[in-house]
Amino acid sequence: MREILYVGCGSFVGGVARYLISGWALHTFTGTRFPVGTFLVNFLGCFLIGVLSGLSQHRHIISHEMRLFLITGFLGGFTTFSAFGYETVTLARTGLIHLALLNVGLSLTICLVAVAIGILIGTTL
Repeated sequence: MREILYVGCGSFVGGVARYLISGWALHTFTGTRFPVGTFLVNFLGCFLIGVLSGLSQHRHIISHEMRLFLITGFLGGFTTFSAFGYETVTLARTGLIHLALLNVGLSLTICLVAVAIGILIGTTL
């Protein structure tokens, strides 16, 4: 039960951080149609999961509970793109380039198609 609380609390903080950063970007970068807020959140999430994973795996200075709060919870609530980036890079670093490329191709293609189909279904209901 404590593990669920670590993840839940981290997710809450990550979701709020995403909201605040996206709002800041929306008001700061007016006049652009590029989704700056989402890009910033995805970039920061990918950078942070790299730093935190490196500290956790190579320095062993982040406890299991803190990993649950920061990586699974906070970054999960902040952006799942960081998990996608980390898993893809991990596949590539371990020599599974074909699986890394498959993950990129399938994730982008299938997920974008799923959004389009979901919009179509949602607008016809």
